[in-house]
Amino acid sequence: MASVHPVRLSLDPPLDPSAYAFHHQIRVRFAETDAMGVVHHANYPLYLEETRVAWMRHLGHSYADGRDDGVDLAVIELFVQYRKPLEFDELVTVRLMLGKQTRMTFQVGYLLSVGDEARATAVTVHTCVDSTGRPVRQPEWVRSFAADATS
Repeated sequence: MASVHPVRLSLDPPLDPSAYAFHHQIRVRFAETDAMGVVHHANYPLYLEETRVAWMRHLGHSYADGRDDGVDLAVIELFVQYRKPLEFDELVTVRLMLGKQTRMTFQVGYLLSVGDEARATAVTVHTCVDSTGRPVRQPEWVRSFAADATS
């Protein structure tokens, strides 16, 4: 029997854009849409990842820098609430906020919108791992994300 792990996700991303510290824009490509002409659900995590990587770069510590330090940020939980479909060629603003941090994990909340309309919210939970995939304590640059979350 598989063991059941507790859910770490506790962040409820707000619909108010001003609650978010960072935003990144992504234009929906035709290849990301499905037969119904909307973005396939499997593409939303890619938008979240692109935004996290842009945020880290904005804070002055790129994802590549983290890997050079021997640390990867593994996604251990993901939740997306789809509100209204995204469609080809729309310009999507993905907003990001840092949620709860613990010694081993941190949460990131997202708001995906087109213009003033919320299309989805999401949360990812991350832990730090070394090059072999073993969990490691968060380095200072990860802990400092909380202090920089309003940058």
